[in-house]
Amino acid sequence: MTGLQQNQLAKSAAEISKGELGVLSLSEADVIGLLDLRALLDGLAEGFKALSSGNVQAPARPAITIPGKGFSLTMPAWMDGMNIMVKVVNVFEGNLAIDLPNHLALVTLFDPATGAPVCVMDGTYITGIRTAASAVLSVRELARKDATIATIVGAGVQGREHLRLLPLVRDFDEIRIASLYPEDAERLARHHPRARAVTDLEAAVRSSDVVCLASHSYQPVVESRWVRPGTHVSSVGYAPPMGEMPVDLVRQAALCIETRDAFKAPPVGCAELAGLDPEAGIELGELLLGRKPGRVSDSQITVYKAMGVAMEDMVAAHLVYEKAKARGTGHRLTF
Repeated sequence: MTGLQQNQLAKSAAEISKGELGVLSLSEADVIGLLDLRALLDGLAEGFKALSSGNVQAPARPAITIPGKGFSLTMPAWMDGMNIMVKVVNVFEGNLAIDLPNHLALVTLFDPATGAPVCVMDGTYITGIRTAASAVLSVRELARKDATIATIVGAGVQGREHLRLLPLVRDFDEIRIASLYPEDAERLARHHPRARAVTDLEAAVRSSDVVCLASHSYQPVVESRWVRPGTHVSSVGYAPPMGEMPVDLVRQAALCIETRDAFKAPPVGCAELAGLDPEAGIELGELLLGRKPGRVSDSQITVYKAMGVAMEDMVAAHLVYEKAKARGTGHRLTF
């Protein structure tokens, strides 16, 4: 067939309509049932390597602020072998008073060959679990091999997900849970046989090998002098202008971050890293690739400060989508 004949057969843009496109819909319950947590940890490790190698497109997240209510972030990402992922996450603290999560999110996947939507899924669970998983991955890579005691500071969603994930990377003898609300810590501790609630946070931190900050505090929840040599500290809280982690602890420890965007101003970066030289941090992907050292001694204090990056959502959503297709899970929608 000649080029002229092909051109005569082709429709013009004015003659083409979208019609009905089938899109897979996955509920929160679907996502929870489909996402394997060990696979998520391993998938994130590969994702961080790709991120540090420049193989992930993840532009800075734009924000919309609703005065007195909350804010909305859009987080897109793509890498070869996966669908285009766009997550919208809305953070509205007042939701807790009306029995809604303060983070609500939706993930949409698009075919990279055509741009057509292929899946829409709950992103609220993904946001919570991938945030904790990145921090727990840092525990896997940076905590001492003989670490036996962990303390989680915070008994909300992140406290819950840290408790779920920490036993997958170390065989902890004890996981302590501290909270501004002791009754919340007591309730969360019932979910694991080696967990217990504590009220003396300073004593707990001083004798811990791993400290996971998982609060929504606008000021530091621990003091750097409590952290003993050899401890690994992770922090996932986002509450500018100060945040949950003491700045002097960041300055005296070996610092690990997701990307150097962490040093930018919020909402892209972390309040605790404001004013620091971006070269002061080691990307988790650089560590996993062997380009930069991790822990260099058993007495070194290591710190991981997370801001949350779209690559993490992309990896989690990819795992969920592929398993949903294999199992025939979900509902079909048309657009």
